[in-house]
Amino acid sequence: MRDKLREECAVFGVQVKGKAAGIVYNGLLALQHRGQEGAGIAVVKSNRITVRKDVGLVSEVFTAKALDALPDGATAVGHARYSTTGGNTRENVGPFVTEYLTGRIATAHNGNITNAKEIRAHLLANGLRFNATSDSEVISALIAYCITLENDTLRGVARAAGSLRGAFSLVIACGDDMLIALRDPNGYRPLCLGQSELGIAAASESCALDGCGFHFLRDVRPGEIVVVKSGQIASAETLLRRENPCGGLCIFEFVYFARPDSMLDGTSVYAARYNMGVRLAEEHPVEADVVCGVPDSGLEAAIGYSARSGIPLAPGFVKNRYIGRSFIYPTQTQRASAVRMKLNPLAVNIAGKRVVLIDDSIVRGTTSANIVAALKRAGVKEVHLRISSPPFRHTCHYGTDIDAAENLIANRLSEAEICTQIGAESLGHISLDGLRHACGACELPFCTNCFSGGDTATQTKFDLE
Repeated sequence: MRDKLREECAVFGVQVKGKAAGIVYNGLLALQHRGQEGAGIAVVKSNRITVRKDVGLVSEVFTAKALDALPDGATAVGHARYSTTGGNTRENVGPFVTEYLTGRIATAHNGNITNAKEIRAHLLANGLRFNATSDSEVISALIAYCITLENDTLRGVARAAGSLRGAFSLVIACGDDMLIALRDPNGYRPLCLGQSELGIAAASESCALDGCGFHFLRDVRPGEIVVVKSGQIASAETLLRRENPCGGLCIFEFVYFARPDSMLDGTSVYAARYNMGVRLAEEHPVEADVVCGVPDSGLEAAIGYSARSGIPLAPGFVKNRYIGRSFIYPTQTQRASAVRMKLNPLAVNIAGKRVVLIDDSIVRGTTSANIVAALKRAGVKEVHLRISSPPFRHTCHYGTDIDAAENLIANRLSEAEICTQIGAESLGHISLDGLRHACGACELPFCTNCFSGGDTATQTKFDLE
């Protein structure tokens, strides 16, 4: 039972002059916010692929000794995992290395494949075996299978990708020192390219390129397959056609998942969140003394709300960044205690005041209730909660781990009832139109199905031909 959405996975791949593993390690550190359950790196050298992966944070899996033990190959891919399909075990952590008759590949995947069961059954019937329960292993196996059928790496990758349904941003290291980056035709999950004097990198977010010294080139376009050889982009071709009219870039990337210093498909995440705050102030004005953001993803929207409303902005919390993630605690009492330890109200700024509190979402309501209660204990006179996403009413099939529909508070209570339950004086969610407008500079259409319910059925079609 969760009260916050879980992060996505992260992928990072490079082909460079020199040792690639260390660069991938740094890239995964920059993308750690997208997944904290497991991490892995696969390195290609002399037509062999060496992989190390395990559960835990990137720095826990890759000690200095473990990182030094990886070969000094020039091509490598990495993965930071949050599980959406398959349990949290070492076997389900990427990258997945798959061998076939004429070679081997290592695949790192961000997203969720809706026809993975059908593909798995087909491959099992054709003699393939699996060691994990992740849909990412199914993708890697399918790609290897199709490369064998086509007797060509690029044609095999394109054939396999054309059979996948759902969300997939992939970086693939091939045994012949080729790096491939591709994105599903709807563009559900982000993927971008960078370049430096060392070579080419592909990453889930541009912030990882910045941190590793790569100049941002561009986003991988939906349906595009980019091939990197000898540290240069050898080809880039859009080969996959968009099939889901409800699909598009997950708009919650801008609300919560992505780092504010990232650019996604032509749009600054920081600017989008600032605009959300501006729109919230226009849609849900209130008389108050101070605006506070809930760290971290509510902070930028709080700046926008303050600027538009004229209400002063002030820090409302001190965040303890060294406590474990609250969702690891087995009981609700322990989780509530972890929330109090993680976010401590800054009473000197808020005591006796009317506070506009900005947060990114309400899922089940318990975390919001705990935060509001903490503010009241700190002496806050009124709490006016403003949320930079519309109410969650539907689950997601494409990699965002939203709780079952019956556990979502917006499906059980009206907004007035939610406000009463969490103990606030008022509550306002941004409208869907307002959210779209805030992210309007984005070059892609958006997937908003978790709010609107436009796509309620999984896609299970599988046709390898």
